[in-house]
Amino acid sequence: MRVPTASKVPLLDVRNLSKTYRSGQERIAVLRGACLRVEAGESVALTGESGSGKSTLLHLIAGLDQADGGSIRFDETEVTALADRGRAALRRNRLGLVFQQFNLIPSLTVADNLAFQARIAGRHDSRWQSDLVDRLGLGDLLKRYPEQLSGGQQQRVAIGRALAVRPPLLLADEPTGNLDEATADEVMDLARDLIRQTGCGFLMVTHSARIAATLDRQILLSAGLIA
Repeated sequence: MRVPTASKVPLLDVRNLSKTYRSGQERIAVLRGACLRVEAGESVALTGESGSGKSTLLHLIAGLDQADGGSIRFDETEVTALADRGRAALRRNRLGLVFQQFNLIPSLTVADNLAFQARIAGRHDSRWQSDLVDRLGLGDLLKRYPEQLSGGQQQRVAIGRALAVRPPLLLADEPTGNLDEATADEVMDLARDLIRQTGCGFLMVTHSARIAATLDRQILLSAGLIA
């Protein structure tokens, strides 16, 4: 496993992040000053009980929601200072996102799903996509549609799509949650190999202690704080 080296400026630096939601007349504090850092090339598992705020924290980092307080600094960009358009551009151009539900476009083939984000970002590289296809074992599936794939195959496509733009940071929210153990291991092996090849940082939300232990570092989110 990689041992991160000291760095004055981490790839991702989250400080004192807070987020509160309203439920009826009650306000629920999901995050209460969470802090974390991810270095370039480092893989980190974010763990914690259900409802501890793991997905909320990941969504804030991705700019899918806005924090109430604190800061998120990613690769010299203050994410918390961005407006909607800036956060959308960040996700399109510089972040890779992988979710439990795969989120492939049903009307597109595997080949077109793989290229979708990179084309929108104006960064499609046919040689890199071909490499991803080979590494992910998707060569025989390129003309198929998502509904014709197994769960493991869909997640491999989702990982390839996220890495096609060569993002500095890959964020994953329970990427193996819908997969059986053997398929989850296969998908994670492929993901870790590609992450090492690209040198991107990797932050993954997972409830699985077994999967978390395969990454460089594990951090625990408890009661809205990093323990």
